[in-house]
Amino acid sequence: MKHRWSWTILAVFIMASFALQCMKPAPDTREADKAAIRAINPSWFKSYNARDVSAIVGLYADDAVLNPPGVPAARGQAAIREYLTKDIAAATAAGMNNNGTGTTDVGVSGDLGWEWGSYTVTDKSGATIEKGKYVTVYERKGGKWFIIRDIWNSDGPMQPMGTN
Repeated sequence: MKHRWSWTILAVFIMASFALQCMKPAPDTREADKAAIRAINPSWFKSYNARDVSAIVGLYADDAVLNPPGVPAARGQAAIREYLTKDIAAATAAGMNNNGTGTTDVGVSGDLGWEWGSYTVTDKSGATIEKGKYVTVYERKGGKWFIIRDIWNSDGPMQPMGTN
């Protein structure tokens, strides 16, 4: 009888230990997630200035929405590719580059993240011709962060109608 109670106590102890292990909170990955998100927009700007549309489109989820100023939203990777192809062609013809000025704020909650930052546009001589800000929303899918919503606007006054 004594051995049966010993085995029962041992079994209860093992099950309780296993249950406690399962109840441990998941490790806090927010700082690593923030660092991963902070790396995406510099890659976006680098690819834009390299005129690499495919690299930029690869940063977006299949169902992402791009919200550039002054035009309708581009929904999905095909529409995003179409917009970026035209935009980059125009920037190339004008000798313009799009530059991130450093991320100012990033947040993460579960599989969603967001970033707020600023940018400049420079001309052929390197002079700044536009300053603005952006908000990018991310979703983690399969362990990787993808852009799901992207919007930006200029800090300068709007151009008069018919000039863009």
